[in-house]
Amino acid sequence: MSVIKKDRKTIIGILGGGQLARMSAFQAIRMGFEVAILEKEKDSPAGSLTKNEFVGWLNDEEVLNRFIEASDIITLENEFIDSSFLKKIEEQGKKVIPSSKTISLIQDKLIQKTTLKKAGVPVPNFLQINSDTSFENVKNILGKKFLLKSRKMGYDGYGNATIKNKNDYQNALEKLSSRHAELYAEEFVNFRKELAIMVVRTKKEIKCYPVVETIQKNHICHLVIAPAQIEKRLSKLAEEIAIHSVEAVKGFGIFGIEMFLDEQDKISVNEMAPRPHNSGHYSIEGCITSQFENHIRATLGLPLGSTKMVKPYAVMINLLGKRNDIGILQNYDEILSDDNINLHIYGKKNSRIGRKMGHITIIGENLKSLIKIARSKEKKIIL
Repeated sequence: MSVIKKDRKTIIGILGGGQLARMSAFQAIRMGFEVAILEKEKDSPAGSLTKNEFVGWLNDEEVLNRFIEASDIITLENEFIDSSFLKKIEEQGKKVIPSSKTISLIQDKLIQKTTLKKAGVPVPNFLQINSDTSFENVKNILGKKFLLKSRKMGYDGYGNATIKNKNDYQNALEKLSSRHAELYAEEFVNFRKELAIMVVRTKKEIKCYPVVETIQKNHICHLVIAPAQIEKRLSKLAEEIAIHSVEAVKGFGIFGIEMFLDEQDKISVNEMAPRPHNSGHYSIEGCITSQFENHIRATLGLPLGSTKMVKPYAVMINLLGKRNDIGILQNYDEILSDDNINLHIYGKKNSRIGRKMGHITIIGENLKSLIKIARSKEKKIIL
């Protein structure tokens, strides 16, 4: 049954009010829909865009029920919401995209990797960590250098540690266990490029955005190059692996799949996210239909828009906080003096060193020139 209302505006409920919800909300509003936002704090980046702002969280039954009642369908901006809460929403008769089942297969990284491996998706070798798992046990299976990871709540480098010796292992066990009790270990992949691809799927369609290259800064995605400068056969392989990954978790909606490309041209899945993704922000200006618009279309079961690029290249750079202060850009004139720069500020109240505060995108014909201009502008930003 369609959730599109003919007698009033359809309201899309979004769990979370950060920048991903904000950019999705912009597209929903542009297409004539309304959004309801549930977030812990008032005037969140997305909450400030709508009269349907609910302040509270999933454990606040009264607020949650009002949010559910106000929403015609519900989606989310991150995978950290326990799938049991989503199942309760579904049991109240509201559809959630992606479903609680899909989230249950993704939010725990060990379950995610196990699910993908079982489906035949290439992933790095991994191992569950128990209280009696020793450094030597892991080393013998994964090699001298490996990663220790939190099974849940890991993002932007939080919840990960590179292990080279027994001392690293013991320190990481203590540190990561305080963040999330359950851990797993994964082999260290000596990659030559980190790749990512957005996949959007409905019951009737599945489409892929171009494969992009992502370059990290302090474990946070900093620079995205679209499309990735790799051979066509590798792009095709990455696309096939991404689609297989989404199907493996019975996924509908939009998904970001991060991958490693190693020196032997082997591609493996690092992780996947059931939502719009940092690596797809370039698509707002760089593609005919942005990842955020297709997120809304897929949530509502509408026909998907074209994922083709409008220019040969796009470069996106994250604007990370450079100070602990108010979250207001201090030098608009200097940044916007280049009329090819597309500026996005997320509306966060406070800046923090390393915090994602916005991004810039530039599209055009000469990739080297685009990268140079984008890097130069980012260095000048005071935020």
